[in-house]
Amino acid sequence: MAQDNLDLLGAINELERERGINRETLLEAVEAALVSAYKRNYNSVENVTARIDRQTGQVEMFVVKRVVDDVLDPTQEIPVEEAVHIDPAYQAGDTVEFPVLLKDFGRIAAQTAKQVVVQRIREAERGLIYDEFAQREGDIVTGLVQRIQNRNVFVDLGKTEAVLPPSEQMPADGYAPGERVRMYLVEVRRTTKGPQVIVSRTHPGLLKRLFELEVPEIHEGLVEIKAIAREAGTRSKLAVFSRDDHVDPVGACVGHKGMRVQHVVSELRGEKIDIVKWSPNPVEFVAQALSPSKVSHVLLDEAEKVARVVVPDFQLSLAIGRAGQNARLAAKLTGWRIDIRSDTQLTDGERAELAAQPAAASFAAPWSAGAGSGSGPAAPWAVGEALAPAADSRRQEVRERAQGDDE
Repeated sequence: MAQDNLDLLGAINELERERGINRETLLEAVEAALVSAYKRNYNSVENVTARIDRQTGQVEMFVVKRVVDDVLDPTQEIPVEEAVHIDPAYQAGDTVEFPVLLKDFGRIAAQTAKQVVVQRIREAERGLIYDEFAQREGDIVTGLVQRIQNRNVFVDLGKTEAVLPPSEQMPADGYAPGERVRMYLVEVRRTTKGPQVIVSRTHPGLLKRLFELEVPEIHEGLVEIKAIAREAGTRSKLAVFSRDDHVDPVGACVGHKGMRVQHVVSELRGEKIDIVKWSPNPVEFVAQALSPSKVSHVLLDEAEKVARVVVPDFQLSLAIGRAGQNARLAAKLTGWRIDIRSDTQLTDGERAELAAQPAAASFAAPWSAGAGSGSGPAAPWAVGEALAPAADSRRQEVRERAQGDDE
């Protein structure tokens, strides 16, 4: 019997090493399993408890009853008169423990105990996995594509499986079993089958994390990503700021011969990336955000949060972008509603109003990755709505989409 007790402790210690589950959690699981097995084996309704000695592994079981003046439930209570025969110190409100003999605790009970232990171990493992991945929300994870089902891509992350819903897949992405893919971890949910990990390839956070991995200056805190506007799969804008006057934030992100940014572009399947310098001056920031076009003037309406921008005639299509994309992304990046006109489209009143404003051409952004000129009709005023969703609102949007895909 002593050897069996030592074997029990040895098995628990081995599980702790292999599965990473706390030893005390496993011992409590065994105790709960013994109680469950005893009640099933003997159809008992008594209050039974089990204790395992943490040093020797000795297993003991007890029926616990409460000392009362008037007994209403004999399976749970014992009268004071009877309790004092066991120990004169007992009084109403105390509890009495009666040892249970385990010699007839047979094979069926042992099997039941084993099943409960296995279940508790699984629950503990799921809890550990949930805690591990919940701490990684907002980070990049890498996994292997397992299968594609109902347009959902299931990715093996090693300890668990992640789901990449259709709404979070980039248009240019194609997935094949065994392919390695990088994703942004949006949310971890608790389910009866274990943690469900929701990932995204379209989240702006993916772009941010990729630059943090590629640019040491960002990781060290010398360069900060201030804002991101992204239309996944086609084009993105990134506003960066340097805390050190001797470090060029745009140059740091671009890298020697564009190597750093090209690694990010390659990971995002050719998505075009404009990198602009962030400025606390809204006029300068708006002008920078409209890269790669040149800007002549920027006039701000603080009350309406509108930036009126003037560009040279030959830059109008470039400032607007294909289907208004450049103006739209600039508005998302800056948080300002942007109205664009060319020099010849200004009225006399607007010319007089802008005459007192400093030229903004020097604010034009110096670099973009793979950005080409836009096309399409040049409207008198091109409008980009100021849509700059915060990370929390974007995360909520992903959750709602994922729920819709599940349904």
